[in-house]
Amino acid sequence: MTYQNNPPKMDRPSPGFIMRMVFNLLLIAVVLAGLLFVPAGTLDWPEAWIFLIGFFGFLLCYGVWALRNDPSQLRERSKTGANVKAWDKIIMPLYSLVLIVLFPVCAVSAVRFKGSSVPAALEALGWIGIPGAGWIIFWVMRTNTFASRMARIQEDRGQTVVTGGPYRYVRHPMYLGNIILFTGIPLALGSLWGLIPGGLIVLLFSARTALEDRMLKRELPGYSEYAARVRFRLLPGIW
Repeated sequence: MTYQNNPPKMDRPSPGFIMRMVFNLLLIAVVLAGLLFVPAGTLDWPEAWIFLIGFFGFLLCYGVWALRNDPSQLRERSKTGANVKAWDKIIMPLYSLVLIVLFPVCAVSAVRFKGSSVPAALEALGWIGIPGAGWIIFWVMRTNTFASRMARIQEDRGQTVVTGGPYRYVRHPMYLGNIILFTGIPLALGSLWGLIPGGLIVLLFSARTALEDRMLKRELPGYSEYAARVRFRLLPGIW
């Protein structure tokens, strides 16, 4: 799904909206830092600091880009929206719950009790995967103004089928990026135990991919024809 870098025209966000976005970003930073460093019992965890700086650098860059280039997408991603599918109202809270568990599990197993050790090659793979996932996700954001936080048909925004950018290769590249990200995070933080909640997130996004694909085929005009051309949902040549 692409608007070819020409998103729908919309008034610029108000100062109040921008302040809310800044507050939410700072809140996420504080909460995530707490989920990592409190269970770890120390601030002496270089991997966690590198991850936090990179993660929030990404969020900040995306926020600045979206405010300047696609405020409509930023608004969409900051709200729940109408006609969200019932199954997504189950999947997304489960995802949030598992995400909250993921970081303390990594902290406890990798730092506090040192109960797992990740081979250097796998840890390096995790550090490669995280920015790779970020690149895929930002590519999706630049390509698809309809990249929503929730699964819904955006009739209020005139949603259309997008076929450019990463959508030339797979139908759900955002979820591919998320799967790479949540596989890479436990490895980069040095926690094999973290692969358990990370794996649960992968399963949730795989299920969401199948359900959203079915929704789009049924409800979004032109999507079935697009799906016939781009055969794979997540992994080229596999699924």
